Amino acid sequence: MKNESERKESLSIVIEQINNLLEKHKIVETLVEKQDAPKQKIIKNLVNKQNINKLERLLANLHPADIADILESLPIEGRLIVWDLVKVENDGDILVEVSDVVRQTLIADMDSTELLAAAEYLDTDEIADIAQDLPEDVLQNLLESLDVQNRERLESALSYPESTVGALMDYDVVTIRDNVNLEVVLNYLRKLGKLPSNTDKLFVVNSNGIILGILPLKAIVVSDQMAKVKDVMSSDPVLFGPDDLAEEASDAFERYDLITAPVVDKKNKLIGRLSVDAVVDFIKEDAENEKLSMAGLREEEDLFSSIWKSVKNRWAWLAINLVTAIVASRVIGVFEGSIEKVVALAALMPIVAGIGGNSGNQTTTMIVRGLALGQVNLTNIQRLIYKELGVALLNGILWGSVLGTFAFILYENIYLGLVMTGAMILNLLLSAVMGVMIPLLLSKFGRDPAVGSSILITAMTDSGGFFIFLGLATLVLL
Repeated sequence: MKNESERKESLSIVIEQINNLLEKHKIVETLVEKQDAPKQKIIKNLVNKQNINKLERLLANLHPADIADILESLPIEGRLIVWDLVKVENDGDILVEVSDVVRQTLIADMDSTELLAAAEYLDTDEIADIAQDLPEDVLQNLLESLDVQNRERLESALSYPESTVGALMDYDVVTIRDNVNLEVVLNYLRKLGKLPSNTDKLFVVNSNGIILGILPLKAIVVSDQMAKVKDVMSSDPVLFGPDDLAEEASDAFERYDLITAPVVDKKNKLIGRLSVDAVVDFIKEDAENEKLSMAGLREEEDLFSSIWKSVKNRWAWLAINLVTAIVASRVIGVFEGSIEKVVALAALMPIVAGIGGNSGNQTTTMIVRGLALGQVNLTNIQRLIYKELGVALLNGILWGSVLGTFAFILYENIYLGLVMTGAMILNLLLSAVMGVMIPLLLSKFGRDPAVGSSILITAMTDSGGFFIFLGLATLVLL
């Protein structure tokens, strides 16, 4: 079994080999086009067959998750060549593993027959994961091809928003009754032959499917085989409803070290389970979306997507950034006369603005994290502001003194040093207030506090920093 670093190293070697083969394929095709027609077809077929055989051998023994990583690392043309060589039985698993934007390019290259064949190898919850990217006619045909139970399950899964437990749960559960002994349970499990992935407990239900408790697998092993399930089971399990937020469920999985947990309806009837692999996938996707949001990107972007599509994804926050930059430049413009008289101001003012921006982003990160974990509420906002103001004041005095001393030594002007110290303190105080208030206001108005917070903080600390520094310089030095 390879560890993660070895797996990544091995995968990078395979990706390099595939890229080399695709490059050779492209070069040979270009050269063949220049040959005479009779020879052209023969040479092209021979070269294509050689390259395809090598590619197929490289892909043959790879896990679907590794193939998904390879597809995401390839330009669209090469991606589609490799996709055509993937075994049919792996198509569905790979579609589940790849990112949404890459999945869309792969599905666009498949016809209805291929998509239906790929779905045959997937569980109901996995089909639900890719359903939003399937063409409407294919999804309808897929629903019609399922049996009544799986059709109802898929329709149920599709009815829940992406951020809820219902969208993450699966229906592959093992249930038992509470009035049988452990020996009967063990024999039942042996007859099943195979348990759902990540099974660490069985769900105890009554004749109406109402959950009564859970029976950990380890209890079956260590307890008296003649003991009744009701005497060994835990009757107070962690339960989730399908409408519960996935973020809250992920917190519970971390808090209680869960591997699986039952999902029940309002009457406590068991309808499915939530497993740790689905929770981990949600956490990973949520973290990736937050990184994109912090950078001002509106949605996930294929690394090899068209220039126009990338421009459409990125323009909005760049436009906002441009406006804030213009505002900052006009603040500087107001003090052009001061800068002309004391040229040193032009060299020093970016330092004040830059330190303020970094400090504000630190505060914002802490507040966004606190909001995500439910640690920030109306009762502690004032305390948080005072705390961040205290941190900013101490940092301002410390680093403002350092910067003021630096300015005094460099320009031999004690008043300039005092201006630098004062500007640093005031701008850090401003960044602390903005760092707390911006994400709180975004959250209050129903916006994601992570989206663009860093851009807004930088805008405020730049404009504010320039105004504070140049304003103090004008008052003290001129």
